[in-house]
Amino acid sequence: MQKMEYYEVAGLTIAILLWVARVIVTERRRRRLEAVGQLPPGPRWWPVVGNIFQLGWAPHESFAKLAQKHGPIMTLWLGSMSTVVISSNEVARDMFKNHDVVLAGRKIYEAMKGDHGNEGSLITAQYGPHWRMLRRLCTTEFFVTSRLDAMRGVRSRCIDRMVQFVEHASSSASNTTNTAIDVGRYFFLMAFNLIGNLMFSKDLLDPKSERGAKFFYHANKVMELAGKPNVADFLPVLRWLDPQGIRRTTQFHVDRAFEIAGEFIKDRMESMEEVTTLEHQDKRKDFLDVLLEFRGNGVEEPSSFSSRTINVIVFEMFTAGTDTTTSTLEWAMAELLHNPITLRKAQDELRRTLGPDNKLDEKDIENLPYLKAVIKETLRLHPPLPFLVPHMAMDSCKFQGYYIPKETQVLVNVWAIGRDPKTWEDPLKFKPERFLEPNNLDYKGHHFEFIPFGSGRRICPAVPLVSRVLPVALGSLLHSFDWVLADGIKPEEMDMTERMGITLRKAVPLKVIPIPYKKGHLGD
Repeated sequence: MQKMEYYEVAGLTIAILLWVARVIVTERRRRRLEAVGQLPPGPRWWPVVGNIFQLGWAPHESFAKLAQKHGPIMTLWLGSMSTVVISSNEVARDMFKNHDVVLAGRKIYEAMKGDHGNEGSLITAQYGPHWRMLRRLCTTEFFVTSRLDAMRGVRSRCIDRMVQFVEHASSSASNTTNTAIDVGRYFFLMAFNLIGNLMFSKDLLDPKSERGAKFFYHANKVMELAGKPNVADFLPVLRWLDPQGIRRTTQFHVDRAFEIAGEFIKDRMESMEEVTTLEHQDKRKDFLDVLLEFRGNGVEEPSSFSSRTINVIVFEMFTAGTDTTTSTLEWAMAELLHNPITLRKAQDELRRTLGPDNKLDEKDIENLPYLKAVIKETLRLHPPLPFLVPHMAMDSCKFQGYYIPKETQVLVNVWAIGRDPKTWEDPLKFKPERFLEPNNLDYKGHHFEFIPFGSGRRICPAVPLVSRVLPVALGSLLHSFDWVLADGIKPEEMDMTERMGITLRKAVPLKVIPIPYKKGHLGD
């Protein structure tokens, strides 16, 4: 027993000595970079923890306040992780126009590290041939205009089902006082089923699909874990310990989700063997068909995708597409209810343009400028990823006259850029009208004061899909229902605070009472 205790003490002593040595090396590196490398300015940091205690509960807000003092490009130390934060459209323009390649790397957090590397991941793959192949697949196969047009009916059915679910909830609640729905949950289910149909041509959240429900559970758990702060990201000595268990637990849920997705893939492969070539050509391809039929050059590209790669691509579609869509739509509803005059303008436009008996279709969006402006204004105030996906310097470089060391994390604070008073009049007010002016801005990465989906090489490839889904999903609920806040809450009393997860969500879920819209109600 004493011998065992001796070994435990010895092991602990060695671990402490290694940690102290690491701290000394890290502190010397920081001072050397600051003295010789001319890093961007930043706040004073503490030994070991750096500027972690200056993060606050809302890092995007904390960094915006620090930028007011230290400038639109500044250096922070998150533990031993050197981080450059960009907080103005001018610096963002310089980054994406003139330094896009060297800053196109990815900073990979512990929760994002799988047991099999980044094979198949467009989000975490470093810039290079593998990433270019995946990106090309997105732009020429998944989100190309012809395929999006062909799958218009799929999107319409998923949004129609959401409206039906809300209508059922409202009829069930008609005899109950102050019964409300969590509208964000309905947006999430719609987005999840939409991705399921794009990938597998089926509703995964269907009462008959037990596998779909399990996949939803595990995917949702991964999204929860990915949004949690992880001390192992900031203090590398703790990575092997995984003290919060985030990497371990994330990998468990990823493995379970992969097993289920693997069953869907196996089913598809078996069904493909059973149909004739002519029958298969007549069938509209979904994303899984594209992945299974992929044939690369066998040099910089694989000759075909492994089941592991397909699993990663499928899973990434769900995690990237559901939470971002949900957060944007929930914030849009919250801002409209918080601003009743704006809500009435959006509904009047919809009901005047469509009439009471017609449902909203994608072809109608061009005739609904105010609805589109509502979406843009929501993305300005509440970008789903306030720092985008973290970039990383692939090599040391000079940027804005400063030295950026290799492997430095680069965060673009698009939340701060969208609220910059130098760019926006009344930046904290929800005013869709600002996007009705001539030559208004879009979110396709060309206007650097408004880049909720990023810019340059690593802009979100799904923007063409997002631009179709968001206005139709929101507009369908605004057209079909009137909305009342729960528990007699007045618009000015709404809790509009934010919480950080994998995306920027409302701290308090939006609870509202849907009232089916009646004919002849317009103008009452």
